[in-house]
Amino acid sequence: MAATVTQDDSLVEYGFRRVIITITAVLCALLEIVDTTIVNVALNEMRGSLGATLTDIAWVITAYAIANVIIIPMTSWLSQQFGRRNYFAVSIVVFTVASFLCGNATNIWELVLFRFIQGMGGGALLVTAQTIITESYPAEKRGMAQAIYGMGVIVGPTLGPPLGGYIVDNYSWPYIFYINVPLGIIATLLTLIYVKSPKYGEKMKANQVDWWGIIFLASFIGSLQYVLEHGQQDDWFANGTIVTLSVVTVFGLLAFIWREMTYKFPIVNLSVLKDSNLRIGTIMCFILGFGLYGSTFIVPIYTQSVLGWTALETGLLLIPSSLTTAFMMPIIGKLIQRGIPQTYMVALGFLIFFFFTFWMHNIITNDTGAEHMFWPLILRGMGLGLLFVPITTLSLSTLQGKSIGEGAAFTGMMRQLGGSFGIAIITTFISRFGQQHRVDLISHLNGASFEVQQRVHQYQLKFMGNGFSASEALAKAHQLLDLNVTRQATILSYMDVFMYLGILFLLCIPFILLVRRGKGKVDMSEAMH
Repeated sequence: MAATVTQDDSLVEYGFRRVIITITAVLCALLEIVDTTIVNVALNEMRGSLGATLTDIAWVITAYAIANVIIIPMTSWLSQQFGRRNYFAVSIVVFTVASFLCGNATNIWELVLFRFIQGMGGGALLVTAQTIITESYPAEKRGMAQAIYGMGVIVGPTLGPPLGGYIVDNYSWPYIFYINVPLGIIATLLTLIYVKSPKYGEKMKANQVDWWGIIFLASFIGSLQYVLEHGQQDDWFANGTIVTLSVVTVFGLLAFIWREMTYKFPIVNLSVLKDSNLRIGTIMCFILGFGLYGSTFIVPIYTQSVLGWTALETGLLLIPSSLTTAFMMPIIGKLIQRGIPQTYMVALGFLIFFFFTFWMHNIITNDTGAEHMFWPLILRGMGLGLLFVPITTLSLSTLQGKSIGEGAAFTGMMRQLGGSFGIAIITTFISRFGQQHRVDLISHLNGASFEVQQRVHQYQLKFMGNGFSASEALAKAHQLLDLNVTRQATILSYMDVFMYLGILFLLCIPFILLVRRGKGKVDMSEAMH
């Protein structure tokens, strides 16, 4: 979260300067958010260009997300040490340079490394941009500032997929990173010229920094992510590397918890989790991230790898869902202000998301069209709209003072972690379920069956009609039959993933009953973190 400072009226801007600062802050927030989703529709092209597997290519998304999670808790200290303006400008430069390097990557692991660096730069942009834009407005206009910032945050995920699809279809995937370069240069110059830094109190000394906490956090998150990504293809615990990193994950997590609970200046204040609403809320945020980023990942992969859609077609498919979520946001805000319990909205959101996954489970086939997925995706947008703000505000509803900011950082971090883990687990399950369904389908294929023989004969005649000899046509007929079996097994695996994702959300509803309502109102600007 952004550094906590005493309000400094000298930071309030008026007229042209405030307009420029607002544009700069929203631009930087958009750059960070768009780059979270813009790569989704380009994954297939990256796979082909870099010779990567589906499991490997998922790291392009997860490396960025993990870097975000690691850097966000450090933002407060870094801002105080270097000044907010300087830190913000350096973050933009790191993000911009890493974007250029991503476009020039020659193999998948170069791209993953540069995406991680890009995430380290981008992690500070979102929360710092919000603080800058808020403090540039006088107190009576803070609501307007949050509305402007909020709309930028909502538009970002909507722009990502179609923009990425257009670039991939008309140019090539590196340009989804190159477009950040001129925008980053402009944002850096505007930041250095117009943005001011608040006057902080006493700076934290270098020997007070929770370096061990940072190391333990990075070690257990990174190790767990590797285990989730590569466990399936490396035969899980039969592989020495998987076993070693699993041990690192467990001990890294335990060491991180011990360090944060005992160190005087923890990088993450775990004591705030004594609040029961926040404990439940962080779990809900984790699952929200799992469903939000997981469904955003699985739909483009399905439409492009199974249905053969272009990246642009896939991006356009996701726009109505994102716009529905954006439309729901102000409505949900008004309902919360009128006293409608967040627990009801969250429970309804989980239920709607279950219906979305159940609907998708029933409609996906070899030839599902956009018209079949339109309304399920609209339902998804409604569900996410009912979940995003209510879960965050509900999590913070019983906190007070600086604990609100600490809790907000926790919910944001857990939402991002949920997305990282969701993508990794979904990728693993698609592979595992696909293999199992393929074995099951092949076991039911009887070569002596009249239906099977007739299908092979039809394929053979088709290939013979294209000029192949009888023996060549028969071999190709068997290959085509095998391909169709694999395709059907893949579709069945997607159906399973949608169903299990929905069940996960359905099981969350009883936990909502454990949440007690806060006596006071939550500052919506804090909740937006």
